[in-house]
Amino acid sequence: MTSPGRTERLVLPGVLTAEEAARTVEGILATQRTDGAIPWFRGHHLDPWDHTEAAMALDAAGEHERAEAAYDWLVRHQNPDGSWYAAYADGDAEAPTDRGRETNFCAYIAVGVWHHYLSTGDEAFLDRMWPAVHSAIEYVLELQQPGGEIGWKREDDGTPVRDALLTGSSSIYQALRCALALAEQREEPQPDWELAAGRLGHAIRSHPERFLDKARYSMDWYYPILGGAVRGQAARDRIDAEWDRFVVPGLGVRCVLPNPWVTGGESAELALALWAMGESERAVAILKWIQHLRAEDGMYWTGYVFDDEAIWPRERTSWTAGSLLLAVAAVGGDEATTLVFGGEGLPTGLDPDCCR
Repeated sequence: MTSPGRTERLVLPGVLTAEEAARTVEGILATQRTDGAIPWFRGHHLDPWDHTEAAMALDAAGEHERAEAAYDWLVRHQNPDGSWYAAYADGDAEAPTDRGRETNFCAYIAVGVWHHYLSTGDEAFLDRMWPAVHSAIEYVLELQQPGGEIGWKREDDGTPVRDALLTGSSSIYQALRCALALAEQREEPQPDWELAAGRLGHAIRSHPERFLDKARYSMDWYYPILGGAVRGQAARDRIDAEWDRFVVPGLGVRCVLPNPWVTGGESAELALALWAMGESERAVAILKWIQHLRAEDGMYWTGYVFDDEAIWPRERTSWTAGSLLLAVAAVGGDEATTLVFGGEGLPTGLDPDCCR
């Protein structure tokens, strides 16, 4: 059992006590399989991005061995081209349920590995993970387009989908910066990655037309900030412009307009983005609001349809709990989490104009 003493770093008044945080961590641990896999919930599928998010939450809670087991699972199941499938059946990694290979899913290992290294200082872990990270980033950058954006997937037959998603590319931007930090730590410069990160960041900040229009989704609103490409006054302007459309005071953040549905994962991620841009008070307010989604077992319901006053869907996901714990860890000053999501010290890549 996780001791409340290990989760004192996750105490946030009005959000979590040490005992409540410990119960949430136990919920994620109970979801994790003995082989290290962390599905959405037992009996549901695993996807590599949410698996990594949950592993990062375990590191934030001091459960380093269990987090490491999650990363070892990724290494064992990486495809020869550096990718992972989009979804795997719970309990049967040899039976993927979606053979598409999404670029943001594949890149996110770099974020998780850097977070684990910052949490533990484990150089042997870094050495063991580096080939998987390198291969994953190379796979992702094969789909970078001339404008800097990243095509969002390959189909199951290998056909590249060159259309880019702003949310996915913003997540990849964070992953590239973490991958460059890993490369610096290993003293293995990756100049192509530096240029790729610079081009991608420029596209996110200055060329919305290069991405599919998904403006109905709250993730497209806050992810350029969460991923680190947009900060400062531009971030504040972006948040203020859409706040009243997406935020439901007292309940959380809508997933998609115009649906009367707030979701825990998006709410916690927005809180993390707000913290990253220096808006800690608003971040904490949102984290307090979504405690109505907390279940008796310490996990969190995915969402709430407020027109019907109904929890929906009836599922408690490891990644919703994980995103909540990471937001709390950042607000509370956990060093590894603040460095990864605050971005201080992460390489930014090369100015794309420098190499023309």
